[in-house]
Amino acid sequence: MRVRVESLGLMAPGMAGWEAARPVLRGEQTLDQQDLPAFRPALLPPNERRRTTSLIKLALQTAEDALRDNRYTMSELASVFASSEGDGEVVDRICQSLTLPERPVSPTHFHNSVHNAPAGYWAIASHSRQFSTSLAAGPDTFAAGLIEAASVATGQQQPVLLICYDSALPSALAGRGYVDISFATAFLLTGSEDVSAPGCLQLELKAGTAHPPGLSRELATLREHNPAAAALPLLVALAKEETSELALPCHDHLTLQIGVEG
Repeated sequence: MRVRVESLGLMAPGMAGWEAARPVLRGEQTLDQQDLPAFRPALLPPNERRRTTSLIKLALQTAEDALRDNRYTMSELASVFASSEGDGEVVDRICQSLTLPERPVSPTHFHNSVHNAPAGYWAIASHSRQFSTSLAAGPDTFAAGLIEAASVATGQQQPVLLICYDSALPSALAGRGYVDISFATAFLLTGSEDVSAPGCLQLELKAGTAHPPGLSRELATLREHNPAAAALPLLVALAKEETSELALPCHDHLTLQIGVEG
């Protein structure tokens, strides 16, 4: 499959936004892992924003970053939401409520607990009735999301917004999942037949187990503590605007081979 990366979004400690992240990804600046700011995605009306959790805000703020200079309206975009853990914050709140007399679970928390809650808020924000899917694949969630989004972009010839995100688990759940640091990235993808266009990706699934590409110590730490950060080698290649080849581990002893046109 061949797709073009139209625009990118990124939210991570020390990299709040794609433009701020590019010097870090290119190795021109060191990563200062400061806390992420409190997000207030302008995509959502105030009433809906008040009902959201930090995970939903992280996903939508990252989408907003990717859509800052794109040529499509939000309602045109299909979407893929990829998260390995889902919303640990709201799961923790529900579990705490279940330990109390009368089990006073908030209807809003219950509503937000489903894995496709961020996609639902995206639909409200974008007024989109286009294809949308929400998926999880453990440590291979980014690779699975990229394959899904690229399949839609090429098969349906439709622009697709891929958002891959996970938020640090609350203290009660710390160490019980994959995620210790918040990280999210977004790719706006379109199908491409141009074999030499910059920013294009050639994707191919192959048999065999890949070793994750090397990263700087700071970026490797992010990748170790958040499955969404498996995107970092690809983000580095795109930030450097260099032609390169890389391979990401995928499910069931498969490798996702990615050719990047600089």
